Amino acid sequence: MKFIIKLHPEITIKSRSVRQRMCKLLQGNIRNVVRHLDENVKIRTEWDKLVLRSQCDEHRQAIVDALACVPGIQSFLEVQEHQVSTLDDILQHAEAAFGHLLEGKTFCVRAKRRGQQSFKSLDVERYVGGGLNQRCNPVGVKLKNPDIQVNLELDGERLYLINQIYKGLGGYPIATQESILSLMSGGYDSGVSSYQFIKRGSRVHYCFFNLGGPEHEAGVREVVYYLWKKYGSSHRVKFVSVPFEGVVNEILEKVDNGYMGVILKRMMVRAAAVVAENLAINALVTGEAMGQVSSQTVTNLNVIDRATDMLIMRPLVASDKQDIIDVARHIGTASYAEKMPEYCGVISQSPTIKAKLGRVAEEESHFDFSVLDAAVEAAVINDVRQLEEKWQAPSVEFSQGNTSDANSTEVILDIRPPEEQEAAPLKVAGRPVVVMPFFKLANQFSSLAADKTYLLYCDRGVMSRLQAIHLKEQGFDNVKVYKP
Repeated sequence: MKFIIKLHPEITIKSRSVRQRMCKLLQGNIRNVVRHLDENVKIRTEWDKLVLRSQCDEHRQAIVDALACVPGIQSFLEVQEHQVSTLDDILQHAEAAFGHLLEGKTFCVRAKRRGQQSFKSLDVERYVGGGLNQRCNPVGVKLKNPDIQVNLELDGERLYLINQIYKGLGGYPIATQESILSLMSGGYDSGVSSYQFIKRGSRVHYCFFNLGGPEHEAGVREVVYYLWKKYGSSHRVKFVSVPFEGVVNEILEKVDNGYMGVILKRMMVRAAAVVAENLAINALVTGEAMGQVSSQTVTNLNVIDRATDMLIMRPLVASDKQDIIDVARHIGTASYAEKMPEYCGVISQSPTIKAKLGRVAEEESHFDFSVLDAAVEAAVINDVRQLEEKWQAPSVEFSQGNTSDANSTEVILDIRPPEEQEAAPLKVAGRPVVVMPFFKLANQFSSLAADKTYLLYCDRGVMSRLQAIHLKEQGFDNVKVYKP
């Protein structure tokens, strides 16, 4: 089994030394990806291509699938190789390989040639085409849109008969460009932006800010592992999880409602910059697109960028949302994004779209930055290979809380942010309601009476479920989700 691997065109126009370096890296990347399929795979580098040989025919499809997802490959050909010296030699091999396919079909012959021969590519096409037409009982030669196209390449005295042509990923081989740290939420945008930098030749590490407990992180871990396994498994990368609930609590308690979103992003950028420096990475990547949400106006993005001197790159900045979703479907991350829990803890009621840097500084002066430092210090760094293990969420019961039993031990716990509680106080006839914003649960839930069952309530039901799972993970079994 043999494959001729064509380089991405941008590689072939590089200087000789750069092209050789990229080819050497691509050769190593391919070997790393297919080694588990064939430990003895042979890969040879030539000027504008690589040649892969494998004796493991039983893994043919798996090798094809793997090569299709390796950055730096424009296309690859599955071929048969023969030594030839005359046009008749070429015809004999072409007939043996393709003759049985041509009966009752239209066909044409396409030839490419390099090296010194006494004939041209057009001579090969005419001679082989005429011979096959006489010997194989086809309907005839058809140069445009034939039923079968016989593809062959000549390199000196070597003839390559092409059984199949496969499309590659394109781009540059991983590690030809500098490493980056992707701020990963698990949604459509961050998955696509990460993929684009993998394709462009960067080793992509991932930083996740955990706002919603273990279920939120489990979903992000899944999509990160998928991206790495499918497109970047030639290199080891890191997954960094930063516990950000304390930072969210500080923002909700001390920052003006309209500025919460912008300041949360600034805190994330600050934290990510520290993580990146610790990993010797010089740039951050986000999936932000201009105008998609209030924090992504030009003015707000400018204010967010001022939180760090580190370069922040946004490959999707001018992309339409539907285009991003289409790419996510193409690369396989859409199914993860669709089921990702939507964290709604820091959604401003009237968010600013033109944040003032001076006002931001004033709001941040109330913030206790030791909380941010503690979050970065508590970050957990995993090798991406460790993410394969699945996390199982504890089961959470739902309750309508409609029992009329006066002695019921169930208490409704309103965990909405204070401004939502004030705007629409929760009143349930005949049922006690306790107010405790979600960001205080971690420190204050244990102070509640242990002989009661608490039905967590929020408007959308997302936050209440995430917090119920979080409390169950901490050993509290007396929680349910309230669904009136």
